[in-house]
Amino acid sequence: MSMPVLSTAVSRSVSGDLSLHRESVYREGILKLLAIKDSDIRILTLEQSRDAVDKGLHSGGAFSAILPMVTLFYGGFLRLDIEDPTRRGQDIFTLSKGHAVAAMASIYAELGYFSADVLKNSRSHSSLLNGHPGPVLPGVHIATGPMGQGIGVAEGFAVAGKRSPRFDSYCMVGDGELQEGSCWEVIMYASQHNLENLCVLVDRNHGQLDIHDRMLYPMPPLADVFRSFGWNAFNVDATGFDGVFDALTAFRYGPRNGRPTVIVCNSKKGFGAFSDFLNKHKVTVPDALFAQEVEMQQKQRAARAAEFRDLLDSLPGNDSVHELLLQAAAGMNLAVDDSVGFLGQVMSPVLTKRVPPRDKQIRYDAAALPKLDRNKSYSAAEVVTAGMKVFARDPRVVSIDSDLASTSGLESGIAAVDQARALNAGVAEANMMLMSEAFGALGYNAWCSTFCPFFNWQVLRRIAVGHQERLETMEAADGWLSEGHGLDITFLATAANFETRTNGATHMGNDDATTFDAVAHLKIIDVSCPQQLLSIMKWVMEGNKGLVYVRVMRTPSAVLYDGDYEFEYSKGYVLRQSESDRAIVISAGRGVHEALGAADLCEKAGVNVMVVDMPSVDDELLLRLYETGLPIFFAEQNNGYLWQNFLKVLYRHRDSARLDSLNRVFTVNTLDADGNKQFIHSATYEELVEVFGLTPAKIASAVQQAVAGD
Repeated sequence: MSMPVLSTAVSRSVSGDLSLHRESVYREGILKLLAIKDSDIRILTLEQSRDAVDKGLHSGGAFSAILPMVTLFYGGFLRLDIEDPTRRGQDIFTLSKGHAVAAMASIYAELGYFSADVLKNSRSHSSLLNGHPGPVLPGVHIATGPMGQGIGVAEGFAVAGKRSPRFDSYCMVGDGELQEGSCWEVIMYASQHNLENLCVLVDRNHGQLDIHDRMLYPMPPLADVFRSFGWNAFNVDATGFDGVFDALTAFRYGPRNGRPTVIVCNSKKGFGAFSDFLNKHKVTVPDALFAQEVEMQQKQRAARAAEFRDLLDSLPGNDSVHELLLQAAAGMNLAVDDSVGFLGQVMSPVLTKRVPPRDKQIRYDAAALPKLDRNKSYSAAEVVTAGMKVFARDPRVVSIDSDLASTSGLESGIAAVDQARALNAGVAEANMMLMSEAFGALGYNAWCSTFCPFFNWQVLRRIAVGHQERLETMEAADGWLSEGHGLDITFLATAANFETRTNGATHMGNDDATTFDAVAHLKIIDVSCPQQLLSIMKWVMEGNKGLVYVRVMRTPSAVLYDGDYEFEYSKGYVLRQSESDRAIVISAGRGVHEALGAADLCEKAGVNVMVVDMPSVDDELLLRLYETGLPIFFAEQNNGYLWQNFLKVLYRHRDSARLDSLNRVFTVNTLDADGNKQFIHSATYEELVEVFGLTPAKIASAVQQAVAGD
């Protein structure tokens, strides 16, 4: 466990006989040491510009963030296990304003998360150090950027940190990203739920990308706004260490009152640089200016070191304050002997190792799971609730709803076991997803749920970026993550296809699958049956399934599968087949029930039809079905998700014979007559299937016409 330096509060307990004067001297010495570290980190950050593949540096926001970050990391506030950054119980830092990654990377390299060599050639394809931080970089838990999302994940960490083993969650945001609405979803939730272990530092540098010396949006007094939301708020001058240090001391060592804490660090872009050239958002530093800036930073460091030495020399050698300050200097990676010169910078050896594997399998009593009757109908919420009452006995299962818990069944099921793990973000879908990511990063099997169209694409994409980076570093020979450290998050998308019914076009789920199909690493599943849903839940509980988007029906449906059914991803299921089949109908979700009804009608007319349920895209089965030469109907209550994926499969396995036979492939879906995507409006389910030709009778009629003309 690494503790860089003792804080003032800790020093009292170590040397309780300190007088007020001697305590003041100790505090003065700590602040002088922090100033030396400030110089070290600025020089390391500047050198990244010289060595970057594009010779660039996001200097404005990185430099203004250095003083608060140096205070946090070297001031004795963080309890860190640098050897294993994933061990539960240590504090977690999230850099939400990702453009300050160069400053954070300088600190992490010095502390031993990775080699200082990583700081060279940054932003190149071969580098771990990108333009924003992500889990490819050792010690970094999530991928962030200037999108107002890191604060939500930090909030999720704080929720988890209130459980044993307890820990604090720290986050740095920029004042620019506070223009994002998702931040305020978090700010409201955190105070309402008493996240007193959450500390947010705002880099109030009064600038952003397009205008570096003022805000595009005139922000109100931030400390007052945070207080109005129920936060403890400190408004400090971040051009000096005193205010930041005292505010962090009050959070870390003062009494907790059930409120989260914000420290508004007032500064300006580029603060701490000598040349105003570095005040801009991003710069390419000319060689001559780089040499000039580094020289002046080094001179300032020498002057700061001399000030500390003078203070130390004023104390008797046997004085306890003298000894405590030497201990503090050593804890700040400063030499206290002549190895590199007294107060010289000490770069830690690489301490972070490949972390232990995680066992992600959820343990449960399979005999306790619900037994579904083939003669009854069940809603998805019923199945989820009954299943979660069993699965949630494993404390690694957690859920977050967004004011639609009655449609998902998650909250009722998990709360029956442990209501502290059944969370509800209210009407704040971005925050719901961000908290889910936090739990996923900590190794939980996380579930979140809302209506299909309400999931936030921007958040989903960034989560997927972080998941990919985790997979990459797990696979890398020298990666710091090991098996089981991917994200396990299930996005339970309710009211898929026509299930929303009379709520209106904004709520209809006929386009979400085709939209989210573009997100890498997302496994999309469309559920047709209560038994299938239960099996999918069991599949997810095996662990290491990654990001899973499960589309479920809202109203009850009949059971199509027996109790021994086992779901497999990327596998379709033939529900009806004969040797005399003359056509094939492929569907998913409730459309499968309509397809089976259509097959019954066709059989009465002397036409046997194969029915295929394809909850997830099965490339191999699609090719086999196509090669039968039979007419194929994709009957979907959406904008043609399976059909579009079928075309991709054909393209990947293209040859002239396959492509010449598309005239026997038919689609019945919600695309308009010209094949354009569209949204659908309020109607009953019966009206919708009638309008779009997806009733059993209309599907059967289309099949019979195709067979007759074959």
